[in-house]
Amino acid sequence: MSTQTWDETRVRALHDDLVELYEPVDRVAEHGADPTAEPGEGVRQLVTTILSQNVADENTRRASEALFERYDDFAAIEAADHDELAETIRVAGLPDQKAARIQRALTAIREETGGAYSLAFLDAMATDDAKAWLTEIKGVGPKTASVVLNFHFGKPTMAVDTHVERVSKRFGLVPESASNERAHEELDAQVPDELIYPLHVLLIRHGREHCSARSADCDNPVCEAYCDCEYC
Repeated sequence: MSTQTWDETRVRALHDDLVELYEPVDRVAEHGADPTAEPGEGVRQLVTTILSQNVADENTRRASEALFERYDDFAAIEAADHDELAETIRVAGLPDQKAARIQRALTAIREETGGAYSLAFLDAMATDDAKAWLTEIKGVGPKTASVVLNFHFGKPTMAVDTHVERVSKRFGLVPESASNERAHEELDAQVPDELIYPLHVLLIRHGREHCSARSADCDNPVCEAYCDCEYC
Protein backbone atom coordinates (compact mmCIF):
# COMPACT_ATOMS: atom_id res chain seq x y z
CA MET A 1 0.00 0.00 0.00
CA SER A 2 1.23 3.50 -0.83
CA THR A 3 0.49 6.81 0.87
CA GLN A 4 2.83 8.99 -1.21
CA THR A 5 1.66 12.20 -2.82
CA TRP A 6 1.44 12.50 -6.58
CA ASP A 7 3.57 14.63 -8.87
CA GLU A 8 4.52 14.43 -12.54
CA THR A 9 7.44 12.09 -11.87
CA ARG A 10 5.22 9.62 -10.03
CA VAL A 11 2.50 9.79 -12.70
CA ARG A 12 5.11 8.96 -15.33
CA ALA A 13 6.33 6.07 -13.20
CA LEU A 14 2.77 4.76 -12.90
CA HIS A 15 2.40 4.86 -16.67
CA ASP A 16 5.70 3.03 -17.16
CA ASP A 17 4.80 0.39 -14.58
CA LEU A 18 1.41 -0.21 -16.21
CA VAL A 19 3.12 -0.57 -19.59
CA GLU A 20 5.47 -3.14 -18.07
CA LEU A 21 2.53 -5.03 -16.56
CA TYR A 22 0.50 -4.96 -19.79
CA GLU A 23 1.95 -3.49 -23.01
CA PRO A 24 2.50 -0.12 -24.68
CA VAL A 25 -0.61 1.59 -26.02
CA ASP A 26 -0.86 1.97 -29.79
CA ARG A 27 -3.05 5.01 -30.28
CA VAL A 28 -4.34 4.11 -33.75
CA ALA A 29 -4.93 0.46 -32.86
CA GLU A 30 -6.74 1.56 -29.70
CA HIS A 31 -9.27 3.74 -31.58
CA GLY A 32 -7.35 6.96 -30.98
CA ALA A 33 -7.20 10.10 -33.08
CA ASP A 34 -6.86 9.36 -36.78
CA PRO A 35 -5.27 12.28 -38.67
CA THR A 36 -6.69 10.95 -41.95
CA ALA A 37 -10.30 10.93 -40.71
CA GLU A 38 -12.83 13.25 -42.30
CA PRO A 39 -14.01 16.17 -40.12
CA GLY A 40 -17.48 14.65 -39.92
CA GLU A 41 -16.05 11.65 -38.14
CA GLY A 42 -15.89 13.81 -35.04
CA VAL A 43 -19.68 13.93 -35.17
CA ARG A 44 -19.87 10.18 -35.52
CA GLN A 45 -17.55 9.88 -32.51
CA LEU A 46 -19.91 12.09 -30.51
CA VAL A 47 -23.01 10.15 -31.55
CA THR A 48 -21.37 6.81 -30.79
CA THR A 49 -20.15 8.06 -27.42
CA ILE A 50 -23.65 9.16 -26.48
CA LEU A 51 -24.82 5.65 -27.36
CA SER A 52 -22.07 4.21 -25.15
CA GLN A 53 -23.21 5.98 -21.99
CA ASN A 54 -23.84 3.40 -19.24
CA VAL A 55 -23.84 0.39 -21.53
CA ALA A 56 -21.48 -2.42 -22.54
CA ASP A 57 -19.25 -2.00 -25.59
CA GLU A 58 -21.00 -4.76 -27.53
CA ASN A 59 -24.39 -3.06 -27.18
CA THR A 60 -22.84 0.23 -28.26
CA ARG A 61 -21.49 -1.44 -31.38
CA ARG A 62 -24.84 -3.02 -32.22
CA ALA A 63 -26.74 0.24 -31.68
CA SER A 64 -24.24 2.20 -33.77
CA GLU A 65 -24.45 -0.28 -36.63
CA ALA A 66 -28.25 -0.20 -36.55
CA LEU A 67 -28.31 3.61 -36.47
CA PHE A 68 -26.00 4.16 -39.42
CA GLU A 69 -27.60 1.37 -41.45
CA ARG A 70 -31.08 2.85 -41.00
CA TYR A 71 -30.26 6.51 -41.67
CA ASP A 72 -28.29 7.78 -44.64
CA ASP A 73 -26.67 10.76 -42.96
CA PHE A 74 -26.70 13.04 -39.92
CA ALA A 75 -29.46 15.20 -41.39
CA ALA A 76 -31.72 12.16 -41.55
CA ILE A 77 -30.91 11.28 -37.94
CA GLU A 78 -31.65 14.82 -36.76
CA ALA A 79 -34.95 14.88 -38.64
CA ALA A 80 -35.98 11.33 -37.68
CA ASP A 81 -39.16 10.57 -35.80
CA HIS A 82 -38.18 10.40 -32.14
CA ASP A 83 -39.92 7.09 -31.42
CA GLU A 84 -38.46 5.47 -34.54
CA LEU A 85 -34.97 6.65 -33.64
CA ALA A 86 -35.35 5.43 -30.06
CA GLU A 87 -36.45 2.01 -31.27
CA THR A 88 -33.47 1.83 -33.64
CA ILE A 89 -30.98 2.34 -30.81
CA ARG A 90 -32.92 0.50 -28.10
CA VAL A 91 -30.17 -2.08 -27.57
CA ALA A 92 -27.97 0.70 -26.15
CA GLY A 93 -30.40 1.27 -23.27
CA LEU A 94 -32.15 4.51 -22.26
CA PRO A 95 -33.38 4.83 -25.86
CA ASP A 96 -35.65 7.85 -25.36
CA GLN A 97 -32.99 9.85 -23.54
CA LYS A 98 -30.22 8.93 -25.97
CA ALA A 99 -32.33 9.66 -29.03
CA ALA A 100 -33.08 13.12 -27.65
CA ARG A 101 -29.41 13.71 -26.79
CA ILE A 102 -28.25 12.72 -30.26
CA GLN A 103 -30.79 14.94 -31.98
CA ARG A 104 -29.99 17.89 -29.69
CA ALA A 105 -26.29 17.46 -30.42
CA LEU A 106 -26.83 17.35 -34.17
CA THR A 107 -29.02 20.45 -34.03
CA ALA A 108 -26.40 22.32 -32.01
CA ILE A 109 -23.65 21.37 -34.48
CA ARG A 110 -25.71 22.34 -37.53
CA GLU A 111 -26.64 25.69 -36.01
CA GLU A 112 -23.04 26.41 -34.96
CA THR A 113 -21.63 25.67 -38.41
CA GLY A 114 -24.42 27.22 -40.47
CA GLY A 115 -25.60 23.92 -41.87
CA ALA A 116 -22.71 21.45 -41.76
CA TYR A 117 -22.50 18.35 -39.60
CA SER A 118 -18.86 18.75 -38.64
CA LEU A 119 -16.99 19.37 -35.42
CA ALA A 120 -13.88 20.56 -37.25
CA PHE A 121 -14.30 24.00 -35.66
CA LEU A 122 -13.37 22.49 -32.29
CA ASP A 123 -9.87 21.73 -33.51
CA ALA A 124 -8.82 25.39 -33.39
CA MET A 125 -10.31 25.97 -29.95
CA ALA A 126 -8.47 25.67 -26.65
CA THR A 127 -9.28 22.39 -24.92
CA ASP A 128 -11.28 24.01 -22.11
CA ASP A 129 -13.29 26.09 -24.60
CA ALA A 130 -14.01 23.08 -26.78
CA LYS A 131 -15.11 21.06 -23.76
CA ALA A 132 -17.32 23.93 -22.60
CA TRP A 133 -19.00 24.07 -26.01
CA LEU A 134 -19.75 20.36 -26.02
CA THR A 135 -20.99 20.20 -22.43
CA GLU A 136 -23.44 23.01 -23.12
CA ILE A 137 -25.43 20.36 -24.98
CA LYS A 138 -27.82 18.69 -22.56
CA GLY A 139 -26.78 15.07 -22.08
CA VAL A 140 -23.14 15.63 -23.04
CA GLY A 141 -21.08 15.44 -19.85
CA PRO A 142 -17.34 15.76 -19.28
CA LYS A 143 -16.61 12.12 -20.12
CA THR A 144 -18.46 12.24 -23.45
CA ALA A 145 -16.81 15.54 -24.33
CA SER A 146 -13.36 14.26 -23.39
CA VAL A 147 -13.78 11.11 -25.49
CA VAL A 148 -14.50 13.22 -28.57
CA LEU A 149 -11.79 15.77 -27.89
CA ASN A 150 -9.05 13.28 -27.01
CA PHE A 151 -9.87 10.34 -29.25
CA HIS A 152 -10.72 12.33 -32.40
CA PHE A 153 -8.82 15.59 -32.01
CA GLY A 154 -5.97 14.45 -29.78
CA LYS A 155 -6.64 17.23 -27.27
CA PRO A 156 -5.19 16.75 -23.78
CA THR A 157 -8.23 15.88 -21.71
CA MET A 158 -8.78 12.49 -20.09
CA ALA A 159 -12.05 10.63 -20.43
CA VAL A 160 -12.86 9.38 -16.93
CA ASP A 161 -15.13 6.35 -17.09
CA THR A 162 -16.02 4.14 -14.13
CA HIS A 163 -12.79 2.13 -14.39
CA VAL A 164 -10.52 5.18 -14.60
CA GLU A 165 -12.34 6.87 -11.72
CA ARG A 166 -12.29 3.78 -9.49
CA VAL A 167 -8.60 3.01 -10.03
CA SER A 168 -7.60 6.67 -9.71
CA LYS A 169 -9.36 6.90 -6.35
CA ARG A 170 -7.87 3.65 -5.07
CA PHE A 171 -4.42 4.86 -6.11
CA GLY A 172 -4.97 8.23 -4.47
CA LEU A 173 -4.70 10.20 -7.71
CA VAL A 174 -8.17 11.57 -7.06
CA PRO A 175 -9.84 12.14 -3.67
CA GLU A 176 -12.27 9.37 -2.75
CA SER A 177 -15.09 11.91 -2.34
CA ALA A 178 -14.49 13.60 -5.71
CA SER A 179 -17.35 13.83 -8.18
CA ASN A 180 -16.80 12.59 -11.72
CA GLU A 181 -16.48 16.18 -12.90
CA ARG A 182 -13.79 16.88 -10.31
CA ALA A 183 -12.02 13.64 -11.23
CA HIS A 184 -11.76 14.95 -14.79
CA GLU A 185 -10.29 18.21 -13.53
CA GLU A 186 -7.81 16.51 -11.19
CA LEU A 187 -6.51 14.09 -13.80
CA ASP A 188 -6.26 16.72 -16.52
CA ALA A 189 -4.17 18.83 -14.14
CA GLN A 190 -1.89 15.99 -12.99
CA VAL A 191 -1.27 13.87 -16.07
CA PRO A 192 1.25 15.12 -18.68
CA ASP A 193 -0.48 15.83 -21.98
CA GLU A 194 1.26 13.07 -23.93
CA LEU A 195 0.28 10.46 -21.32
CA ILE A 196 -3.42 11.32 -21.09
CA TYR A 197 -4.54 8.90 -23.79
CA PRO A 198 -2.27 5.92 -22.97
CA LEU A 199 -2.87 6.24 -19.24
CA HIS A 200 -6.63 6.30 -19.90
CA VAL A 201 -6.36 3.01 -21.78
CA LEU A 202 -4.04 1.44 -19.21
CA LEU A 203 -6.18 2.43 -16.22
CA ILE A 204 -9.23 0.91 -17.90
CA ARG A 205 -7.35 -2.32 -18.51
CA HIS A 206 -6.12 -2.40 -14.93
CA GLY A 207 -9.64 -1.76 -13.67
CA ARG A 208 -10.99 -4.63 -15.71
CA GLU A 209 -8.24 -7.15 -15.02
CA HIS A 210 -7.18 -6.42 -11.44
CA CYS A 211 -9.18 -3.63 -9.81
CA SER A 212 -12.86 -4.42 -10.33
CA ALA A 213 -15.67 -2.63 -8.54
CA ARG A 214 -16.71 -5.49 -6.26
CA SER A 215 -13.30 -6.93 -5.49
CA ALA A 216 -9.65 -6.47 -6.30
CA ASP A 217 -6.74 -8.71 -7.18
CA CYS A 218 -3.92 -6.73 -5.60
CA ASP A 219 -1.28 -9.40 -6.20
CA ASN A 220 0.55 -7.42 -8.88
CA PRO A 221 3.42 -4.92 -8.77
CA VAL A 222 1.30 -1.91 -9.74
CA CYS A 223 -1.17 -2.33 -6.89
CA GLU A 224 1.65 -3.09 -4.49
CA ALA A 225 3.37 0.17 -5.43
CA TYR A 226 0.42 2.54 -5.76
CA CYS A 227 -2.85 1.24 -4.32
CA ASP A 228 -4.43 2.68 -1.17
CA CYS A 229 -7.60 0.58 -1.24
CA GLU A 230 -8.92 -1.62 1.56
CA TYR A 231 -8.12 -4.79 -0.41
CA CYS A 232 -4.38 -4.04 -0.37
